[in-house]
Amino acid sequence: MDSNTAVKILSALAAGVDPFSGAEFPRDSTLQHPDVVRALYIAVMALQGHAPDAGRKAAARNPDQPGNAGAAWTEAEDLRLCEAFDAGKTEKELAALHERTLGAIRARLIRLGKLDASANLRD
Repeated sequence: MDSNTAVKILSALAAGVDPFSGAEFPRDSTLQHPDVVRALYIAVMALQGHAPDAGRKAAARNPDQPGNAGAAWTEAEDLRLCEAFDAGKTEKELAALHERTLGAIRARLIRLGKLDASANLRD
């Protein structure tokens, strides 16, 4: 398995979605526990070459990280993300707009039901 495949699988799991069937995990699933979700996101970041240190403090110490890396998503930001995605923005454009990593954008779109876990990135 290559690291890109691993990132796709881990991103789907972190988004609460079965990477193979696309089904959402039940809310009481171990995979929905906040600590497990954080651990999966850290694994995704590590595979993408980012320091495996969660939270906004890590982003503040690393100028290469986007400004909102590790920050919690708000309902308003979710709404803006969905609207921009529906308007045809690419993942790269969304990452720049939201100051997030590509992995975070992809995982959030999967969690919000806007993107299939097995889909290719929209360039």
